[in-house]
Amino acid sequence: MAEELVAADIRVAKTLPSKFYYEQEIFNFLNSIFSSWQFAVHDSEMSENSVIPLDHIEAITGEPTVIVRSEKPHCLSNICTHRGMRLALQPCTKSILQCEYHGRTFDLNGKMKHMPEFEKAIGFPSESDNLRNFPMHNWNGIHFVSQEDEQKLPWTEIGNRFDFLEIESFVHDSSRDRDHSINANWMLYVDNYLEGFHIPFVHPELNQTLDYSGYSTEVFEGGVLQIGKASQGDVKFDLPKDHPDYGQDIAAYYLWLFPNMMFNFYPWGLSVNIVIPVSPEKTRVLYRGYVKDDTLAQRGAGSILDTVEIQDQNIIEQVHKSMRSKAYDRGRYSPTREQGVHHFHRIISEIYEKNR
Repeated sequence: MAEELVAADIRVAKTLPSKFYYEQEIFNFLNSIFSSWQFAVHDSEMSENSVIPLDHIEAITGEPTVIVRSEKPHCLSNICTHRGMRLALQPCTKSILQCEYHGRTFDLNGKMKHMPEFEKAIGFPSESDNLRNFPMHNWNGIHFVSQEDEQKLPWTEIGNRFDFLEIESFVHDSSRDRDHSINANWMLYVDNYLEGFHIPFVHPELNQTLDYSGYSTEVFEGGVLQIGKASQGDVKFDLPKDHPDYGQDIAAYYLWLFPNMMFNFYPWGLSVNIVIPVSPEKTRVLYRGYVKDDTLAQRGAGSILDTVEIQDQNIIEQVHKSMRSKAYDRGRYSPTREQGVHHFHRIISEIYEKNR
């Protein structure tokens, strides 16, 4: 049996070869992993508009989709079945979708309702004239969509750990939204996110708010959870007695879901990072902010997000420049600090080895 690309035992494993961070062929090969579950919207965004084009999903997968709210939310194709015109160009409130090109209309379940000048068409309408529905899943007010026919979520082990936060009651705060462009491969951004090892060296401000000695990492199928403990006297979660972390001073939960979603929970609310691969050497990262208690936003680990983001970007851009070096190809993992990176690399390597 051939040796595994990334060994299961982190104590002996080597990191992914550097070619994974710059080769166009590997970049193209990995594009297929993004058609599975992706973050779409939060409940609060759907309360503002009944029709929301998912521009970030199109940027990730190339497929135009739209969230619509009727009796329940649906994710539909955003392409008219007549000649391919976009149906919704911006968030709005409507009871029907009407194509601006030739007037074809659809209800908010995706069924075609009317089309002028088609009276003589034979076999019209048919099922193919309705909009395609894509799978959706609601987790505590956070909605995910998939462009595959799968219904199973790969990260079911999250369980009810976050139920106490009442995430569905959070409110979208557009002033917290960001759109960053980074000169680095998307996997370097994920690698960096998945370990707190670098915090004392890269993030001096964050290091003062977190108790680095208590920083911990848990891995599960399809994801990684990092738990940041608060320094003495700093802001922390008010955990219920039946919570698995009760009695601990938790400043932040950093939840990564494969392959490109990051949910950062703080006492003030939630910051979402959506990683969009652009090319082997360019990445977009979208921030979305959802507030529970704005009075806590100026304290603790969640108060310096812009500073931490720029520090991270500067580091990974420098790392990316080194990926083509003839003197470097692979490194080793810290068994105590890089369990999350190792888990991510194992997932990528298994997909690569199985399907190449």
